[in-house]
Amino acid sequence: MHKLTLSAVALCFAQMFIPASYAADTPQQAGSHAVATRPNIVYILVDDQRYDAFGFLNPRIKTPHMDEIAHNGTYFQNAFVTTSLCSPSRASILTGMYAHNHGVSDNNPSDLSRLHYFPEELRKAGYQTGFFGKWHFGGADKTATAGFAGFDRWVGLLGQGDYYPINMYGQPAMLNVDGKLTPQKGYITDELTDYAVDWLNHIDKNKPFMVYLSHKGVHADFYPAIKYKGTLSGVSFPLPDTYDDTPENYKGKPMWVKNQRNSWHGVDYPYNKKMDMQQFQRDYYETLRSVDDSVGRVQAWLKQNGLDKNTIVMVMGDNGFMFGEHGLIDKRTAYEESMRVPLIASGPGFGKGKVVKDVVANIDVAPTFLDAAGIKKPQNYDGDSFLRLGTDRTDLPGRKNYFVYEYFWEYNFPYTPTTFAIRTPQYKYIQYYGVWDKEELYDIQEDPYEKHNLIESRDKNLTEAKIALRQKLFEGLKDHDGRNIIPYNSRTEAGQVFRYIEGGKKMSDFPAEWLRGDNPRDKYAGLIPDAVDKEKTVENVFASFEKTEALIRDMMDKQ
Repeated sequence: MHKLTLSAVALCFAQMFIPASYAADTPQQAGSHAVATRPNIVYILVDDQRYDAFGFLNPRIKTPHMDEIAHNGTYFQNAFVTTSLCSPSRASILTGMYAHNHGVSDNNPSDLSRLHYFPEELRKAGYQTGFFGKWHFGGADKTATAGFAGFDRWVGLLGQGDYYPINMYGQPAMLNVDGKLTPQKGYITDELTDYAVDWLNHIDKNKPFMVYLSHKGVHADFYPAIKYKGTLSGVSFPLPDTYDDTPENYKGKPMWVKNQRNSWHGVDYPYNKKMDMQQFQRDYYETLRSVDDSVGRVQAWLKQNGLDKNTIVMVMGDNGFMFGEHGLIDKRTAYEESMRVPLIASGPGFGKGKVVKDVVANIDVAPTFLDAAGIKKPQNYDGDSFLRLGTDRTDLPGRKNYFVYEYFWEYNFPYTPTTFAIRTPQYKYIQYYGVWDKEELYDIQEDPYEKHNLIESRDKNLTEAKIALRQKLFEGLKDHDGRNIIPYNSRTEAGQVFRYIEGGKKMSDFPAEWLRGDNPRDKYAGLIPDAVDKEKTVENVFASFEKTEALIRDMMDKQ
């Protein structure tokens, strides 16, 4: 299994970008520390990168350029997202707020009119700003133009985007370039990097800048670049101990977890099809190689232009990703592999070869970059700057050693319930909203893979911890006006959960109309609106998707 405990990660690690900087006047809004020279900022966001998807942590894969940043900068061992889902996580990164405050609860379109993004503050302070890649929340990817969200330059994907220049319907893939639809020309990871580097070559070299490079990689389905296809064909990846459907693995687990095995996000019917989990992981890590190349190209540009010393380069994942832990794939849950993300940074404020154990989260990114630029943190931010945690400074204010986690039920993927959790250095407590199921409590210091649910323990210390965590979670999920907006009340007990043991039914069957076979055409029936003749339409949709798949594979085969 993926046995990378915190101590082992530290041991592995131990063995182991942009015009000329701008000498600024004192900023109008002083930050937590004064800076004589405002650093340039490069933020590289990787889609669904696991916390351990680095070469220096996993010797089966190669990420030399990311490893270089970790070696020359700071590795954040305990980095997390407060919602493990694309849209809410990205909104938290850009606004510094929890989902219950910014209001982006899922991947469907939402109202963004009241949101304010940290690049707007950087731009007001004289930074040149460029966005390149996946936005994917609120529907702004289709409507954005230059200037939106504080970005001078906008090169965005439409929705999830496409790895190759053909979309899922067999049509040319398009990009939003400053509000104009423009055909995608090549492999998207390389093309986004081309756009970013070209912008850097043309901006004013007398002003600071911020690049927000948000990759599609490594979102499923995984299509590696031609040069990396098959490079891991001889590699096998161990499956986690909790992968198998055994009584031991599901002892103490909520019912919904086992039920999800047989679903889009479960190992028995992943993405509603048969899957070779080994090939699934090979494709994932082969696709990641191009993202690492992108990181290397940006690093090389900085060095060639003599700007690497005064540029913060940060690489982070927007969510974690599961490869069969607890019988699940993908993300959304409050389990470690879903909510823990990779985070490395180098440049001003980040020490060389440092490992930071403090808890940091996606809500801390915006205040960190504003802090680096000498800009005061807005009052509505929920996060705090983690700048200089990797240095030897001892005068930094104390940070919270916990955070709350929230995931709101999606009608698109209805088998994961609304999830609330709180994680401290020792415990993780999880409760579910609107579903009749078991709470969870883990001592993550003793049980990092969350195998033993302690929620029913009669141990006095655990009982007291459970009660305290329930209340702390309830308080942590209040909005800026002190309200719990779902709304819901603080939990004080498990509720009336008992079942009759003598002859009582243990579980109901799934509805017959939800049961499907291995025919991949079944997968696409769910994409057809109910009002449409599905039997007739699904054949056309499937034929289009099948043709697109063949075209992409043909592109990949042409060396």
